[in-house]
Amino acid sequence: MKLISTILLSLSSLGLVHAVTFDLPPEGDDVVGQTFKLSTRYEETFSDIARTYDIGYRQMVAANPDVDAWLPGEGSEVVMPQQYILPPGPRKGVIINLAELRLYYFPDDRPVVITYPIGIGREGWSTPTGETRVIGKKKDPSWTVPESILQEHENDGNPLPAVVLPGPDNPLGNRAIYLGMNGYLLHGTNKPYGVGMRVSHGCIRLYPENVERFFEEVEVGVPVRIINVPFKAGWLNDELFVQVHPPLQEYIEERGNNYTELVDAVIGKLGEDKRRPDWDQLHSFIKEKTGIPMPLYLWQENTVAEGG
Repeated sequence: MKLISTILLSLSSLGLVHAVTFDLPPEGDDVVGQTFKLSTRYEETFSDIARTYDIGYRQMVAANPDVDAWLPGEGSEVVMPQQYILPPGPRKGVIINLAELRLYYFPDDRPVVITYPIGIGREGWSTPTGETRVIGKKKDPSWTVPESILQEHENDGNPLPAVVLPGPDNPLGNRAIYLGMNGYLLHGTNKPYGVGMRVSHGCIRLYPENVERFFEEVEVGVPVRIINVPFKAGWLNDELFVQVHPPLQEYIEERGNNYTELVDAVIGKLGEDKRRPDWDQLHSFIKEKTGIPMPLYLWQENTVAEGG
């Protein structure tokens, strides 16, 4: 099976993708999209490439560990990790996976998934997990600055007003989508290159062009599930794929630096299947942590006893 196709294109001739939409896979399958390669121009950075293809910066770095993120160079081949194992659980509403810095939206009116890269809370300002709903939307929002953030900026010698009005200096950008979790929302940004990184005070950032589209797509009342799942497993055409993202620091502190949940995900997907995974190969995926879905070799266990 050919895992990565090669597309030798110049990014400067392409516009922004404005979200990626995939048809939902057939029942029993879990993988959407395709990983491919392209050739860069001298002045292009991973941030440029990521925004063009609706990929996060951290995602690009994980998939291309041997390429200089700020100066890939003329004609460098880079892997574009635009293939995903869908998150575990019901495919309904909005699912935000903090571990991969990515949002998945499953609209009720058609069998597709729309996915966006996101920025999330930095260490010390972690975005919480849990279930909630969209409770409101607003164009050109003002930002009432929380007291804790006012104090942080004051201590840094960079004071903020109590309320930041709409405009280019507003970190919420021009769209805000409010969640039932008090103080947390999805919004645009006036610093788009922070998407795909841990840069916020806990809120969830989208590229400006993406939040405008998502604002129109998502309705008030849509359920939102925020998870932190760095390890996923799923089927595609009778092949079992695994996707390993670098765990967030909070995940490591809570669960330790082990991969029991990945093993559980693999075993859960195998179910009654009598084949067994290649554990050595799985260990190599754990070591690399590219965030790219990789096919896991399954071998048929010999159930016939030897001897008389």
